[in-house]
Amino acid sequence: MKYQVGDTILLLHSNEEGKIVDIISDKMLMVDVEGVVFPVYMDQVDFPYYKWFTEKKQVPAKKEKKYFEDIGKEKPAIAERMEDGAWLSFLPVMQTDDPDSYRDGDEIVKLLKLYLENHTNTTFNFSYRQNFFGKPAFGLNNQLHPFENFYLHDIAFEDMNDNPAFEFEFSLQQPDKMKADHFETSFKLKPKQLFERINKLKENNDASFSFRLFETYPDKQTEDKFEIDSSFLSGYKAYDAKQARQHMEQPRSIIDLHIEKLTQEWKHMSNYEIMGIQLKTFEKYYELALAHIQPSLIVIHGVGEGKLRDEIHDRLRIKKEVKSFVNQYDSRFGYGATEIFFQY
Repeated sequence: MKYQVGDTILLLHSNEEGKIVDIISDKMLMVDVEGVVFPVYMDQVDFPYYKWFTEKKQVPAKKEKKYFEDIGKEKPAIAERMEDGAWLSFLPVMQTDDPDSYRDGDEIVKLLKLYLENHTNTTFNFSYRQNFFGKPAFGLNNQLHPFENFYLHDIAFEDMNDNPAFEFEFSLQQPDKMKADHFETSFKLKPKQLFERINKLKENNDASFSFRLFETYPDKQTEDKFEIDSSFLSGYKAYDAKQARQHMEQPRSIIDLHIEKLTQEWKHMSNYEIMGIQLKTFEKYYELALAHIQPSLIVIHGVGEGKLRDEIHDRLRIKKEVKSFVNQYDSRFGYGATEIFFQY
């Protein structure tokens, strides 16, 4: 092979020098340029010997004495890199010796290397879990520094047919009272979506493809509290709470928030309108559960993209009546339900 680990190379498009830290395949290398590690195709690099040979060394001119007032201003600082959130990236490793793997011409995807990328100026603590059919397959807890690419693990390409799910929980290394204590997100990569991404990657001659986990770390949500003036209640008769519950709507131990269960007019609604109805229904039966002193409540939110689940989880984290909640595999609902436990 032309290159070996440790060789110094020249990036043809930027004229920068770096070192080879890994040989991914017979067409792709992993290089380190000033501490930034990333993949490149072999046809995008070359040895720097010709550059070194052709560079002319200039004889330094005689130094002239400089006075303080002659010293120029400092060079402007390098522009900050653009922040666009946290990403999960997949780097396909190509081989040509496995007929059972994905083919496109002579190239075969043998496995996928997973990287967590931080395109922000913030340091995060993170917890990562990768599941197959709801069963844990890999887990990792670590820190993600600003503009760092963190290698997670490899997944055999054939295992991508086993319904993999990627779950993350982020928190700030330096807590901020204005920011959320935790942020959870997850997604599933469907086989059809994976094949489309790989085909597009090859057409564009790219090295990897990515999915954004979040654009900005969320702010802390607070509940609106309303104080009622005692004069407002003057003239009203007080009732025993136990008697008042007799006139309330009956609570439910399980509520299903699938929109087709809530209204027949959902087909003509926007996503915003649908989520509004779902959250209003959730709050209604949450309050009924509290009024009837239920020990727990199961909320069926489905899996999908996880937006409804994430919104419900964000609300539960700031509700003082919630002792705990869990979104784990259940034979009845899979991962599409969260069970809430109350404290009184």
